Amino acid sequence: MKFLDHPTRNLFFTGKGGVGKTSLACAAAIRLVDAGKKVLLVSTDPASNLDEVLGVPLGHHPTPVSSVPGLSAMNLDPEKSAAEYRERIVGPYRSLLPATAIAGMEEQFSGSCTLEIAAFDEFSRLLGDARATSGFDHVIFDTAPTGHTLRLLTLPSAWSGFMETNTTGTSCLGPLAGLQAQQQLYQDTVRALSDPSITTLVLVTRPEVTALREAARTSRELAALGVQNQSLVVNGVFQASDQSDRLAIAMQQRGEAALSAMPDALRELPRSEIPLTTGGVLGVTALRAIGTQPATVSDTSIPSKLDFTLPSTLGTLMDGLAAPGHGVILAMGKGGVGKTTVAAAVAVGLAELGFRVHLSTTDPAAHLAATIAGDALPNLSVSRIDPAVETKKYSSEVMQSAAAGLDVEGQSLLAEDLRSPCTEEIAVFRAFAEAVAEGTDRFVVLDTAPTGHTILLLDAALAYHREVMRQSSQMPESVAQLLPRLRDPNFSRVLIVTLPEATPVHEAAQLQRDLRRAGIEPYAWVINQSLVPLTVTDPVLRGRQIQEVKFIREVLAEYAHQTAIIPWQIDPPVGYQSLKQLIGSTARISEFTAESR
Repeated sequence: MKFLDHPTRNLFFTGKGGVGKTSLACAAAIRLVDAGKKVLLVSTDPASNLDEVLGVPLGHHPTPVSSVPGLSAMNLDPEKSAAEYRERIVGPYRSLLPATAIAGMEEQFSGSCTLEIAAFDEFSRLLGDARATSGFDHVIFDTAPTGHTLRLLTLPSAWSGFMETNTTGTSCLGPLAGLQAQQQLYQDTVRALSDPSITTLVLVTRPEVTALREAARTSRELAALGVQNQSLVVNGVFQASDQSDRLAIAMQQRGEAALSAMPDALRELPRSEIPLTTGGVLGVTALRAIGTQPATVSDTSIPSKLDFTLPSTLGTLMDGLAAPGHGVILAMGKGGVGKTTVAAAVAVGLAELGFRVHLSTTDPAAHLAATIAGDALPNLSVSRIDPAVETKKYSSEVMQSAAAGLDVEGQSLLAEDLRSPCTEEIAVFRAFAEAVAEGTDRFVVLDTAPTGHTILLLDAALAYHREVMRQSSQMPESVAQLLPRLRDPNFSRVLIVTLPEATPVHEAAQLQRDLRRAGIEPYAWVINQSLVPLTVTDPVLRGRQIQEVKFIREVLAEYAHQTAIIPWQIDPPVGYQSLKQLIGSTARISEFTAESR
C-alpha cells in the first residue's frame, strides 16, 4: 500500500459503503505497528464493525488490542458523545439555575442535532488537539460511508462560519457559549485536514463503475475543501485462474472495464491494488495477509451438498409486497450491499404489475439514476431527496409562516437559526416523512441511507417534533403520522438487504433488532450477489462460495421469516431489462448441492 511508504500522522479511509474501508484501515494500522509505531484506530461510522474485524470488544475510549501490542482502537459512539457533550455544557449551571431550567436545557440538548455536533466534537478533539493523541505516532480514522464522511468533514467550516456570523448567542443547540469555547479546536481541525504533511486521505474503491464514480466525486469535493493529499486503493481486484469458468472470466472483464473507464480525477492519484480474497477478512492473521499473499483454497474444504433448501429469487416476494395495493417499501442494510439495485428492481416489478410507483432515496450517495439508466417506464417516477433543495425549501417555508408574527429582531434571530447546519437534518427528515406519506395512494419504494444513519433518522422522530416546533408552530401531518405508518405492517414493508458475508449479515441482524425495538417488524431478507446458486470452478470464487454457505444458513436459521436470494449477475443489473430479470428469473442452481461443514 503506497500511502504507507511515507505515512503521515493522520490517515483517513473513506469510500462507498462495502468497499472494504474497515479491513484496509485495520491492515494499515497493523502494518504500522509491526514497523514499530504506536497507532490509534478510530471508527466514526455509526454502524462500525471494528470489534468484529479485530476480534476485540471496543468502547468509546481507546482500548488496547492485545494481539497487536502498540495498537489501540475505539468507536466514536454518538449517544455517549452526546451525553458527555450535554453534561459538559449543562453541568456548570446545575448549582446556579433552578431544576426546571436545567430540565429545559437537557431537553433542548436531547435532539439529533446534538448527536451530530457531539460526535464531531469528539472527532475534532482527536484530530485537532495534539494532546489527546500524544501517546500515538499515527491516528487512523475508519470513516463512515461517503455521504456521511462529507457531512462530517464539512462541519468544521460550517460551524466555524455559523459562529462567526451569529450575533444572538443562540442556535438549534441552545446557548452558543459551549460552541464558542470549541471554536479554536475546530479551526485547528480544519488546518490539520488540509495540511498534506499531517493528513492523508485514502480513497477506497472496488473495480466497479459506481464505486469508482463515488470515489472520484469524493476526491473532487474534498480537494475543494483543501484536502489535497490523497491516495487511491482499489480493493477486490480479481484475476481469473480458471479460463473455463465463464462467470470468473466475466467478473475479471467487468473489473477491467471499470478500471479502464476510471474517472480522470482518480488516474492522477498514487494507486494500490488489493487482490480479491476467498472470504471475509476477520482477525489479525487475515488482516496481516491483505495485499501480501495470494488467495488460495484447499480442494479438501469443498463440501459435496447443501444441508438446507436454498431461498427462492426476489420475484417470489412480489405477490406479498403488492398485496396491499399501496404503501411504502424500504430497502435497508449496510452500505454497499445493493439496496439501490433491490429497491429499483422491486419498483420496476410493481410498475410492471400496473401499480403507480414512486422510487426515491434518502441516501446522500444516491445511485438510483445510474441504476435505472435513464429508462422511462409507465407508472414509475424516480426522484432523490436532495439535502440542499430540501433545506432551501424548508427554510423558505419557515420564514414565510413564522416570520410574519415576529419583530425585526425576532426575524433576524430566526434567519440566523435557519443558517445553522442542523436545519439540513430537519429538512431531510421532513422530506422523508413526506415521501412515506405518498404511500397512501400508490407504492413508494425508498432506497434508504446506510444502516447507522437510517436508524438515527428513524430515532429522530421525537427529537424532530421538538425541533420543528421550536422554529415553527406548525407540525406537518406527514411527520405526525410517520412512526405509526412505519410501524403498520399493512402500510410499510422493510426489506433487509445483505451480502452472504460475516459483517453485512451481522450488521443486518443488529438493524433488525433496532427496528424491532422501534416497533417495526421486517418483512423479508434479501441476500444479494450470491455465488452459491451458480456453477463456478475458479478456486478463488469456489472459496468464496464455500464461505457464503454458512452465512446463508445463519440468516435462514436465526434471523429471517422469509428470504430471497439474488445470484451474482454476469451482466451488471443496470437498466429496465436487467432489473426486470432480477424479479422474473429463477436462480440456476449449480452442482453445489453437498453437505456443508
